[in-house]
This record gives sequence, structure tokens and C-alpha cells, in this order.
Amino acid sequence: MTATQRRLGTGLGFPMHPDSARGALSFRSGAAKVREAMEVILRTEPGERLMRPTYGCGLRQFLMEPNTVATRARIEREVRRALEAFEPRVSLTEVTASPGDDPALVELAIRYEHRRDGSDGVLVFPFYLEQ
Repeated sequence: MTATQRRLGTGLGFPMHPDSARGALSFRSGAAKVREAMEVILRTEPGERLMRPTYGCGLRQFLMEPNTVATRARIEREVRRALEAFEPRVSLTEVTASPGDDPALVELAIRYEHRRDGSDGVLVFPFYLEQ
């Protein structure tokens, strides 16, 4: 394990599945684990976790909304709020919601810095306003 992986942490991969080589549960570490944790926050709705009712981003509230500048600005605020509240290992530098090729697609570009080692990261997360 590298020093960066130790500083950024190690944990079970999500979704949990057996590692084909070892037959044990797969683990993630370092920057991959942080990125995975951020995706979990974005995919989780507040109220889904029984013991942490405020955990999550709440992107589903934007389903069926028009893909307008105003909607994307609200999405940016919600994403920033959730990640700042629930992912202490990163410092957000930029959250951008842009229209995608599909009229229902919002492409989230999240730029961040790992607080423990200062390395930069980018997470691109597609979100569809229609399902």
C-alpha cells in the first residue's frame, strides 16, 4: 500500500462483490475510494439511510425539471452542500452542471483537492432529469 493510499483510506468497494482472484470482498483505497464515496453521496437520497437520515444529495428532487440554467444552478448548490457535509477528505474547488447532448442530461463536473495529500481530483457524474 502506498503512502497516498494510507492517507486517503481503504474500505470495502461499492457495490460489494467478491474479488474474483481471492474470493473475498473487494476493497478500494486511495483516490479511488474517495471518488467512490463521493458517487455514493450523489446517488443516495436523504432518508434512505435509517441511522443517517440527512445523508445524501437529493438529486431525485430534480427529476422532470427542465434542463435550464436555473435548474442546473440549483443542482450545483445541492451537490456542493452534500459533498461538503459528508465527504471531509476533499475540498471542493469547482462544481459545474452543464447540459449534455441529450436534452435530459446534466453533466456534473466536480473538481476537488484531497485534504490529506493535496492531490487534485475530478469526478464527472451524469445525471438524467428524466428516467
